Amino acid sequence: MIERIGLAAELSAYTDRNGPITIGLAGAGQMGTDIVVQTALMTGVRVGAIAANSPRRPMEALAMAGHGPEKGIVANASTAIDAAIESGNIAVTDDIAAMCEAGRVDVIVDATGSPEVGTRLALLAIEHGKHIVMLNVEADITVGRLLSRKAKEAGVVYTGSAGDEPAATLELIAFAQALGMEVIAAGKGKNNPLRHDAIPEEYEDEARERNMNARMLVEFIDGSKTMVEMTAIANSTGLKPDVPGMHGPSATIENLGQVLCTAEDGGVLSRAGCVDYTIGKGVAPGVFCVVKPRHPRAIERMADLKVGPGPCFGLVRPFHLTSLETPLSAARAVMYRRPDMVPVDRPVAECGAVAKRALQPGETLGRIGMADYRGFAMTWDYARKARALPLGLAEKSRVSRPIAAGELLTHDNCVADESQLVTRMRAELDAEDCRFET
Repeated sequence: MIERIGLAAELSAYTDRNGPITIGLAGAGQMGTDIVVQTALMTGVRVGAIAANSPRRPMEALAMAGHGPEKGIVANASTAIDAAIESGNIAVTDDIAAMCEAGRVDVIVDATGSPEVGTRLALLAIEHGKHIVMLNVEADITVGRLLSRKAKEAGVVYTGSAGDEPAATLELIAFAQALGMEVIAAGKGKNNPLRHDAIPEEYEDEARERNMNARMLVEFIDGSKTMVEMTAIANSTGLKPDVPGMHGPSATIENLGQVLCTAEDGGVLSRAGCVDYTIGKGVAPGVFCVVKPRHPRAIERMADLKVGPGPCFGLVRPFHLTSLETPLSAARAVMYRRPDMVPVDRPVAECGAVAKRALQPGETLGRIGMADYRGFAMTWDYARKARALPLGLAEKSRVSRPIAAGELLTHDNCVADESQLVTRMRAELDAEDCRFET
C-alpha cells in the first residue's frame, strides 16, 4: 500500500471532515469533458453540476467517465440542482445562474472559452459567494483584473487554472524567485505548427481525429492561444513582451537559456523580464523560465549539474496537463482560499488582434480561431497608444473602416459590441487605467 502524501493526503483528510469539494462546471467541450473524467478518478473532489446549452454533451461526458445513464439529472433550478447533488447524482442544467446559486456547489469552473460567457459566469459566481476557477484565459486577459478585485471584495477566490500553460509557468517563476534568481524570460514551447492564416475549414479532418473543435484547433495553430497565454503570464507577474508579437525564436531545450536571454548574454532580448515563446524542438508541450543566478558559485553549480552552460539557464517543466489539473485549483481555492494565478492590480500587457484577411466596413467579426483575425500580444503602453481593440472584444465587433490583412484592429477601425457585458466591463477598466498613462 502506498500512503497518500501532500495534497492527496490533505484532500482525503478534508473529505473525511467535510465531504468532497463540489464543482459546478460550465462547459462540456473538450476541456469540460476532461474535468468530468478526471474528477471521477479522484478522492475529495467531484463535479456536482454541469451547465451547457443542451444536455447532450454533459451526458456524453458522464458516460465517458463511466457513469450510468441515471447519474445525470436534468435540473434547471437551484433547488433541483441541490437535490440532484444531495442524492449523489450530477445535475445537468442550461442555467449558469441557477448553478451558481445552488448551495451544494462550492466552486465554479469556467471551461467555456468565451470572453462574454466567462465574464457573466464569474460575476454570477462572485455574487453568490462562490470561488471561481477560470479555465478561460480569453476572459481573464480582458477583464480578469476587475473580476479579481470584485472577488476579493466579496471574500472569494478568483484564480486561473493549474495545468494550463500560464499557471504552470508561474510555478517555475515562483521557484526561481524563491531561490533569489533573476528571471530573464518565461513562457512556453508552442505545441502546434505556427501558421498565421489558418482557418477552420482547412483543419476539419485533423480536429476530428484529435476529438477537437476545428475553430479551437485553429486558435492554437494561428498563434492566438500562445499570445493569449503569454499575456496572462505578463498580467500575473509584471513580465512584458519584449516586442509586439514577441520573438518566438527556434530555441531548443538545449539552447533555450542562450537564446531567450538578453543581448548582453548573447540572446535576442533587449532587456530582462520578458514573456515569450519558442517554436524550437524539445520544449513543447512544456513551459520554461530562463534564469540567471546572482553569484558565480551558483552559476558554476548549475552548470556542473548539467542544467546548461550558463550564465543563463532554462528551467523547463516538460509537460502541462491542462484541464486534468484544474480540479487541483478548485481544491486549493476551497481548502486554503489560495489562488494559483491571479492578475496584478495594474495594467501590464494586452492581447490585441490583427486581421487575417482584408476586412470591409460593415462586416461583423466572428470568434477567435475563425478566418477574420488572430491574437497579437504587446505591452499595455503600446496597446493604449495604438488604441488596440482587445482580442476578447473582437467577437461581434463591427468593422468601421477598411482593414488590410496584417493590420491591427483598433477602436478607430472597429466598434465593439456594447450589448455584451465584457465590453462594458472592459470600458470600466479602461476608464480607471487613465491614471497609468505616461
